[in-house]
Amino acid sequence: MSSKNILITGASGSIGKRLTQLLLDQGYQVSHLSRNHQRSKARIYLWDINKKQIDPHAFEGIDTIIHLAGAGIAEKPWTDERKWEILKSRTESTKLLFEELRNHKHAVTTFISASAIGYYGFEDNEKLYKENDESGTDFLANVVRQWEAEIDRIAELNIRVVKIRIGIVLDANHGALRELVKPVKYYAGAPLGTGDQYVSWIHLDDLVAIFIKALQDETMQGAYNGVAPNPVTNRDLTKAIATQLNKPLFLPAVPEFILKILLGEMASLVLKGNKVSSEKIQQAGLKFQYENVEQALANLLPKKI
Repeated sequence: MSSKNILITGASGSIGKRLTQLLLDQGYQVSHLSRNHQRSKARIYLWDINKKQIDPHAFEGIDTIIHLAGAGIAEKPWTDERKWEILKSRTESTKLLFEELRNHKHAVTTFISASAIGYYGFEDNEKLYKENDESGTDFLANVVRQWEAEIDRIAELNIRVVKIRIGIVLDANHGALRELVKPVKYYAGAPLGTGDQYVSWIHLDDLVAIFIKALQDETMQGAYNGVAPNPVTNRDLTKAIATQLNKPLFLPAVPEFILKILLGEMASLVLKGNKVSSEKIQQAGLKFQYENVEQALANLLPKKI
């Protein structure tokens, strides 16, 4: 095991928590960069992105950084202030890490960062997007493009850089799946908009496995899509959830204009989609535990709620 001392940012989220657990189980030494002290089995170091401050001891003995920090995309309405926070939390945190690595002595050889499939935009619902495709032009695509530009600067420091473009993460306790389950559970489930928009999903454990592979496989560098091999439409995902929960699905699709009234610009998160390829990470040798959404849901959801 060539990398043993890992520093994780954004570790309080579901990905960071699961990743920390598995890394500790495998014998890694794990530290967290956090805005405040939290209960954790990992050692906590503080940083303040706004003040551009990092505990000077945070990088001691660290050979790998896993960068997950970033404000939640769907947690609050997309006001101008929130959109700036979504961008700044990603670009400014990465800039701060770059400056620390450039200006201080360290032993970091690998930098693995979260990114997002929002990079590709939502212009073509039928196109199968791969890592060498150009970025889109909408808000999220612009955010991810600027974010990745900051990540790429770290490669200038002779550090191996891997970017994981994360899809819709299926997790029993957090995120998109929990919100999709709620209406189905109460007999109000329905496709959103046309229902034809693609959802490029991934089970949380498969996503964490990608990060661990990127940590261990020193041939990996550049961008990799963090998605399962078989994207599904919003309609098919809704049906699969209803089937797994043994609930009927009889309501018509929720009209687009209703979602736009309720969510504003953020409605694009559910009304639009993209179909993203997992070919590159599979060719790198990753074996998915959950290739089909039915397998993932059977693992994540009880038969009856």
